[in-house]
Amino acid sequence: MKIKPLADRIVIKMTEAEETTKSGIILTGNAKEKPQVAEVVAVGEGAYVDGKLVPMKLKVGDKCLISKYAGTEVKLDGEEYTILKESDVLATVE
Repeated sequence: MKIKPLADRIVIKMTEAEETTKSGIILTGNAKEKPQVAEVVAVGEGAYVDGKLVPMKLKVGDKCLISKYAGTEVKLDGEEYTILKESDVLATVE
């Protein structure tokens, strides 16, 4: 099954949280921070502003930084995704 977001929404897959600190300390499940870096897996067509379509700036495969608690988490076919508006993306990562 595929997810096709509407309007100016995107579907992202979060990256895995770090399991060790820079000094080598292994973190338990509760100590890990929620990751803020994600990969875009699907994008909508864009939003209409004053009757004109404003295309999306992000594309599938982009890595991005998102707001810490942005979006709605969904589970589909055993995979976890987050659906959010393009405006919740803070920056792209190269």
